[in-house]
Amino acid sequence: MKKGSILLILCFTIVLILGFGFVKEKIVTKETPYENIRPVAFEKGGLPSLSNLIKAIKPCVVNISTTMTIKGPGFTDPFTGPYSPFRDFFGNDFFERFFGDLPKREFKQRSLGSGFIIDKDGYILTNNHVVEKATSIKVKLSDGKEYDAKVIGKDAKTDIALIKINARHDLPVAKLGDSDKLEVGDWVIAIGNPFGLEHTVTAGIVSAKGRVIGAGPYDDFIQTDASINPGNSGGPLFNINGEVIGINTAIVATGQGIGFAIPINMAKDMLQSLKTKGKVVRGSLGVRIQEVTPEIAKNFGLKEPQGALVADVIEGSPADKAGIKSGDIIVSYNGKDIKNRDALPKLVAATEIGKKVKVGIIRDGKRIDLEVVVGELQDETVVASKKPDVEKDFGLIVQNITPEIARHLKLKDTRGVIVTEVEPNSPAYNADIREGDIIIKIGKKTIKNVNDFKEALKKANIKEGIVIFLRRENVTFYTVLREE
Repeated sequence: MKKGSILLILCFTIVLILGFGFVKEKIVTKETPYENIRPVAFEKGGLPSLSNLIKAIKPCVVNISTTMTIKGPGFTDPFTGPYSPFRDFFGNDFFERFFGDLPKREFKQRSLGSGFIIDKDGYILTNNHVVEKATSIKVKLSDGKEYDAKVIGKDAKTDIALIKINARHDLPVAKLGDSDKLEVGDWVIAIGNPFGLEHTVTAGIVSAKGRVIGAGPYDDFIQTDASINPGNSGGPLFNINGEVIGINTAIVATGQGIGFAIPINMAKDMLQSLKTKGKVVRGSLGVRIQEVTPEIAKNFGLKEPQGALVADVIEGSPADKAGIKSGDIIVSYNGKDIKNRDALPKLVAATEIGKKVKVGIIRDGKRIDLEVVVGELQDETVVASKKPDVEKDFGLIVQNITPEIARHLKLKDTRGVIVTEVEPNSPAYNADIREGDIIIKIGKKTIKNVNDFKEALKKANIKEGIVIFLRRENVTFYTVLREE
């Protein structure tokens, strides 16, 4: 074969090889369309380091150590205490004859928490449960300096507290962000004092928003998988821009990677009141509300469960004056839709006292808009359901059957009491009593109203079991309420 022919064949082969290579590259590109949405960090060759950000925000995070004085048993208490095997044998005053009425011993209990500086003059945000019963509070800064702190204001309902130190110089301040803009999947950073390990940094993402975990009437937690442990309480949850978007508050004891933080916007709304009044002033309608279940929605003519059902109206309250009645379903408040019971208390609480707001209700299947002048929430007035003392131990809340409720439920009379709430894992829950059940008898006593109900429970012995006769829809049956 001639040299020219060999050279021609060789060139043609090279062209074919290169051509197949180009075709293969095009096929791979077409099969990986998600490559176009790869995060910028990956396009640059890897995840960025957070070290510079941590250096900038760490100085505003503080460690909090508290001391609480508690009284423990004295010398004779192991013998005379309620669980002593000698109490009944010797009699209640046997040891007092020999030892006298000895005083209780005092113990110092210490605990740790976290916080963050929000003002150069030394104001610090933390959790209420970190400082609530403390007899002394110490705050340690990132530079190792320690100061005494005092409580300026606190709020148990949201577990937020404002404390202050006097450092006599300007302090580094945390920038407060906007927790409403937070999205599930956003990166977050927690800094705190877990297990006494000072200024520990953990990172993760926002797992969920608006979590209700039963911590209080205004639950609205941010859930995160950034590691949070005992000692992190009160510490800040930062976004990737170094802004505080939450206050680390709670963990699931049996879970891993599940922590909860109070949205910083909730705290910002309270700051002025905490600083000037030492407490949070909240708005109130003066109603007791319950969840609208699918069964209630069907009976009240709603297409789907929505809003908050008014179970009771306090006499003389803003709601009472505005004409709101038991059996009304509140579906909007001040221009915002009420999707469920938990949404209403937070909106009402944040409303300025004396402000006139429009409240949308459903009554007899019709929409009605009423104007309510918001009052101040007092300690004895609760926006969400309050459990009377005689009912609390059984986990059962009932109310009288009003004409409105009887009409909606198509009841022929209003005798008996209707169950409006059952606490999980309570005696009532274990007895299979449900919301919407109507209690007709307790033992042999016929129940006509709440007063009859209370009197019957006072006389009954739960340890022996309380026989309850009730009606559920068109079925009547007995159940036994007993202490587990």
